Amino acid sequence: MSKRPRTFKLRALHSQDKYGVAGKNCQEVLLKGCQKFQLPISGCRLCLYEDGTELTEGYFQSLPDNTELMLLTPGQAWQGCLESRFRSKSSYLRYSCESRIRSYLKEVNAHASTLDPQPREEYLKIISQMCEKLKSVHYNGSYFDRRDKGRKRLCTAEGWFSCQGPFDLDACLSKHSINPYSNRESRILFSTWNLDHKIEKKRTIVPTLAEAVAEQNGKEVDWEYFYSLLFTSDNLKLVHIACHKKSCHNLSCDETRIYKPKKKVVRKRAARRR
Repeated sequence: MSKRPRTFKLRALHSQDKYGVAGKNCQEVLLKGCQKFQLPISGCRLCLYEDGTELTEGYFQSLPDNTELMLLTPGQAWQGCLESRFRSKSSYLRYSCESRIRSYLKEVNAHASTLDPQPREEYLKIISQMCEKLKSVHYNGSYFDRRDKGRKRLCTAEGWFSCQGPFDLDACLSKHSINPYSNRESRILFSTWNLDHKIEKKRTIVPTLAEAVAEQNGKEVDWEYFYSLLFTSDNLKLVHIACHKKSCHNLSCDETRIYKPKKKVVRKRAARRR
């Protein structure tokens, strides 16, 4: 059986014109697109308008009809369309990670409405400190950025992520892995992976923080400890959806780290008289 023609919406970079193009394979669509926009076919290529994934013959048949494509000439690069700042797959993946962290901050902040006025004020001060720290590190978006040169990224330089296993295991027994940089389908699947809190956010961390604020009695809450549990890989594990256990984790915060150690007062000895 011959492959049926696939229909696409095609546009060129810096052009608002969009045309319907049909073809049985990637090369046929590319040829028709170059004819439509009066471009030489040599060096031209097709990519998804949504995220810049380059179209290949293997990926061609998996696309639904009327998918929007962009025709790029030599030297041109995809500049994104969801938002102008998405100029690469890395910037899109960074944004994806930042969005997850922002959602955690929003949940923590929402708990303030359940507190009495006095502890609520102190609680919100701590959240404000956490927020400023998150801003300074761009909401830890580097976790998903394959270009990041530091040790914080959770992927290889090629963009491969490996499941870190359920909260109660040291590794993933199924060896789940994914590369959301490879194609759109993988990015959609990657959105189902979780940044799972080993010590649970709603059941444990947030209630412990609220209780610490209410009962501090002159002690200073170690907000940076709670920050590390809520927003960093100290307590977050990247897990495939099959490894995300939603049962109670039964893990507690470290009681010795809830408050900052009291500063020792150093008293100066009086000088001896001779």
